[in-house]
Amino acid sequence: VSGVLQLFEAQKSKSRKIALTNAKERKGKLRRLEQSILKHRDAICEGMWKDFNKPATEVDLTEIYPVLLEIRYALSNLSDWMKDENVGTPLSLFGAKSKIRFEPKGTSLIIAPWNYPFQLLLAPLVSAIAAGCTAILKPSEYTPNTTIALKQIMADSFDADEVSIIEGGVEVSTELLKLKFDHIFFTGSPQVGKIVMSAAAKNLTSVTLELGGKSPTIIDETADLDATVSRIVWAKFINAGQTCIAPDYILIHESQKDAFVKKMATQIEKNYGKKSDHSKDLASIINQKHFDRLTNMLQGAVEQGAKVVFSGVSNSSEKGIAPTLIEGVSLDSAIMQEEIFGPLLPIITYTKKEEVIDLIQSKEKPLALYVYSKSK
Repeated sequence: VSGVLQLFEAQKSKSRKIALTNAKERKGKLRRLEQSILKHRDAICEGMWKDFNKPATEVDLTEIYPVLLEIRYALSNLSDWMKDENVGTPLSLFGAKSKIRFEPKGTSLIIAPWNYPFQLLLAPLVSAIAAGCTAILKPSEYTPNTTIALKQIMADSFDADEVSIIEGGVEVSTELLKLKFDHIFFTGSPQVGKIVMSAAAKNLTSVTLELGGKSPTIIDETADLDATVSRIVWAKFINAGQTCIAPDYILIHESQKDAFVKKMATQIEKNYGKKSDHSKDLASIINQKHFDRLTNMLQGAVEQGAKVVFSGVSNSSEKGIAPTLIEGVSLDSAIMQEEIFGPLLPIITYTKKEEVIDLIQSKEKPLALYVYSKSK
């Protein structure tokens, strides 16, 4: 804990100097970070395979590429972002000139989850560097092998009193949240988000919270099922459904349901093979706790009257769960009350669109919502 405080004080002290850096200096840091990411690409892929069998193609597409895009976007726009913005002056201040000047916040804390342990730690960091801030990074303790690669990249790119990684579990996060950061960026569950916001409020620290939710997917009677199915299989089962904006449940017009289930089964087998709980193209569940949570959630839904219409196979030794389609779920079951965060997909039929609107509006506001329809 004393080491954490020492590092925090060092970054606080350095932040005044970092705040005075110009666009050229900040761009140099971003380019250095970009080069280090490219240099350690194999180590990033290897770390995620060891942590939860995440395929290298997915790592490239959903982890490394988005961070490189973020860097390149910042490089293109940074000079404009840093310029003062002239604004009108009210009559009561006649004779004066007014402008908005953008200033770095100072020392930031970035807390990332395990599901996209590279992208969700480094994309916010790109913004912190572009803004002239120092940053302490707290990766998830569930992805230690990915953290090894992240530490190599940080050592290549920054001094510890500008950017550094602190490892550890809940106790480390708790200690970090007691410190008076200038900004906290947290990605994770709403439950932990409340803890972060509460801790930040004690120091009047501003926060960015990127939380989860149950994202509905609506398929009406006019939807083109072939296009719909290929997109849903990709969006739902990438990272084994462990994605905050993954389709959480399907609301489908009853006239489309049977054809949808058949096409989904065909597409899943095409993408992941017949034994998809062993597929090398499907990530594993992150740990035993989450594997048990998902298998219990599925079992509970079945006990409350739901029916598995495709797969339902799980493989405890590899923490693999095959893409699974379920219908007839009770709205009171855990699978419809909690964010699933796994490869289980409930399918609910409707006849009138008012039923869809009523159901979605009865729940917490979702993070994303998907509509497949040809009807404007």
